[in-house]
Amino acid sequence: MRYREIPHTDLSVSVIGLGTMTWGQQNTEAEGHEQMEYALEQGVNLFDTAEMYPVPPEPGTCHETEKIIGTWFAKSGMRDEVLLATKVVGPGPHVTHIRDGGGLDRANLTAALEGSLQRLQTDRIDLYQLHWPSRPVPLFGTRDYSPPKNENADSLEETLEVMAEFVKAGKIRYVGLSNETPWGAMTCLELAKTKGLPRMVTIQNSYNLLNRCFDSGLAEICHYEGLRLLAYSPLAFGKLSGKYRGGKMPDGARITRWERFARYNGPNSDAAIEAYAKIAEDAGLDLAQMCLAWVNDRFHVASNLIGATTMEQLKSNIASVDIQLPGEVRKAIDTVHHRIPNPCP
Repeated sequence: MRYREIPHTDLSVSVIGLGTMTWGQQNTEAEGHEQMEYALEQGVNLFDTAEMYPVPPEPGTCHETEKIIGTWFAKSGMRDEVLLATKVVGPGPHVTHIRDGGGLDRANLTAALEGSLQRLQTDRIDLYQLHWPSRPVPLFGTRDYSPPKNENADSLEETLEVMAEFVKAGKIRYVGLSNETPWGAMTCLELAKTKGLPRMVTIQNSYNLLNRCFDSGLAEICHYEGLRLLAYSPLAFGKLSGKYRGGKMPDGARITRWERFARYNGPNSDAAIEAYAKIAEDAGLDLAQMCLAWVNDRFHVASNLIGATTMEQLKSNIASVDIQLPGEVRKAIDTVHHRIPNPCP
């Protein structure tokens, strides 16, 4: 395993991080425990979860993922070996079963953190992240920004003030963003500088060969401000594994089970996937591992958050850390990107 330092922290995170959002829905508790044990044996030290997991978010399964991690900590005694990251939901109609729709004000943040600590069976969170902004922004496949009709978002300053109290109390160590925009990231960083509030050290956004929007603005912030990306959906809901090629719909797969997961079904996505598959084939590489290796080596990525429903997938995904893409493969990937840029933002 390889590790990277996150600026402005004492965290050294594995280049491959363990995503957990299928546990409690597509994966059982026993399977989640098996994944954690194997990942830790391979040197993976960053486990990422969220209070609303598993996905899709539903009242009947809400919080199950954190509970599964908590029972493994209690059983294994390995809490100190893991850098634990979780997230607090922002407001939204699809999470009304969580504190009546969430929010990032004092009351919601406090309730969310206390709930996560209890379910995870721990006294601290190493990285506490805002799952998405409380203000209207393009999210989960929406391309364009539209000014909000009502400016009623929670105050970012209040959110950071509450986070500061959590840090002082020892309940969290560092704070991060998720599904955030350049404006939101810079506003949080400026508040940290001018108000002495906790500095956002990571940003967890979607990042893969079908969605490189991060490179257009946020990557520059990473360079100049020391922010680091935790890349989620590096295989685009499995589309970049190749298992859906040719119209296939594997039994039990996420896109097969839930039509709502259509983010990576853009009009040009299949053409891009076929082009990337040809590159992998010509280079003698596994398509999924090629796509993961590309993410692994981007300059602004601290950790690539893989998610697997089988041990075979998990082992293959973690092994991508050992793959170094030849220069001609990287050039070919960029050529496809320039021809079919960001088909699935």
